[in-house]
Amino acid sequence: MALATRTDKRPSMTRTLWGSTVGKKTVMAVSGLIMLGYLVVHMYGNLKIFFGLDSFDSYAHWLRTIGEPFLHYTWALWIIRVVLVAAVVLHAVCAYQLSRRDLAARPTAYVHKKQRASYATRTMRWGGIILALFIVWHILDLTTGTVHSGGFQEGHPYENVVDTFSRWWNDVIYIVAMLALGLHIQHGFWSAAQTLGAGSVTRDRALKATANLLAVVLTAGFITVPVAVMTGLVS
Repeated sequence: MALATRTDKRPSMTRTLWGSTVGKKTVMAVSGLIMLGYLVVHMYGNLKIFFGLDSFDSYAHWLRTIGEPFLHYTWALWIIRVVLVAAVVLHAVCAYQLSRRDLAARPTAYVHKKQRASYATRTMRWGGIILALFIVWHILDLTTGTVHSGGFQEGHPYENVVDTFSRWWNDVIYIVAMLALGLHIQHGFWSAAQTLGAGSVTRDRALKATANLLAVVLTAGFITVPVAVMTGLVS
């Protein structure tokens, strides 16, 4: 008598995690925190522009020499870029898939909108789209110089930043994107904390206060640069 053989295979833990709603929310939370950490460092670096050309350009040069001589020139910067791109892609894909699942679960629109949803919650989707478009524009403007409206100078970040923010339309794009970023962080940080199990009745108030503080500090920190250029404080 022949023995029956099992041909079915159990899905891997990674596939099971990725396929579940909880798994996707966890990926969104972790990738979001990675991007948040980068934003804090990036804002700090941007503020060095207030210490003058030499300080800002030296910081930009240092970013390309991190890890030398163990790592070659710009290797660490490229590692950071790859990690960030992966975080952005995973965050966006999970957000899209979770949105599709949410719509599929309730195909009939609500008769009355949920009044308890905050403004930040209601704008997370279009805010994410704004930020995605801004990231592409920002890279093409100040990293590659492809859409830079003035005379882009390779290796001269201070001059490039001042040149960009000397034009009002670039300031408008940047400030609108930073306002969207603030709303995204306000809701996203608290949501990530809940997903990762950090939330509780006693900690919710502190987490919401932290989310608000991060949103305000990062938004204000980033916006000060174009405002400083517009007002002549940085030139």
